[in-house]
Amino acid sequence: MKRNEMLITIIEDEPEMAEGIRLNLEHEGFRTAVAEEGEKGLELIRSDRPALVLLDLMLPGMGGLEVLQRIREGGDWTPVLILTAKDQESDIVAGLEAGADDYVCKPFRLAELIARIQALLRRSMREPGEAGEEARLVRLEEGTEIDFREYLVRRGGREFPLSRFEAEILDYLLERQGRVVSRKDLLQDVWGYSILPQTRTVDNHIARIRKKIEEDSNNPRWIVTVHGIGYRFNPAGG
Repeated sequence: MKRNEMLITIIEDEPEMAEGIRLNLEHEGFRTAVAEEGEKGLELIRSDRPALVLLDLMLPGMGGLEVLQRIREGGDWTPVLILTAKDQESDIVAGLEAGADDYVCKPFRLAELIARIQALLRRSMREPGEAGEEARLVRLEEGTEIDFREYLVRRGGREFPLSRFEAEILDYLLERQGRVVSRKDLLQDVWGYSILPQTRTVDNHIARIRKKIEEDSNNPRWIVTVHGIGYRFNPAGG
């Protein structure tokens, strides 16, 4: 899909910021639609089927997290990039848990925002299989398995849903199990960044995945941290 065929929906209640983002995206060749409220944003998403959504968390009426939850509950995995003035870890994790693909904390540089958007769009345009999305079941041990067909982790008799992004990260690590994977590798190969941003999105996504596959996410067996470098997936879980 050509850039001038891609629609980006901006859900932002600060008029000056929304207008600045809109003008810059249109300068980059994208089409845009803008909503100042969550309810209107949902209407635009359902009617226009955008290529990507920019979503502010602090909205009047229906908040950004509820908007995101409603998008995902409907089975819509359109890339969503959160824009938020909140920079506390709990707010970011809540957004990722609700199904966000990435986040940018205000204030941000427009060049960084454009780079994040382009990276998410490149990833979303990949053909199935390019990011390891072939349907398969991976058993880590008795009672723990990853189902890439259904985007689920089954552990201890419970099911933990995976976002498409989390599944891609897991698949990337599994393909390289036993080897150290750097944050740079993940940002380039999974997120699709050509210019690496200053972000903790890798660490926050790994934390979310650990809660789903690990018995004790604070003392992980499967995905271990290699300090100062990145992560390693242990083929035998320790």
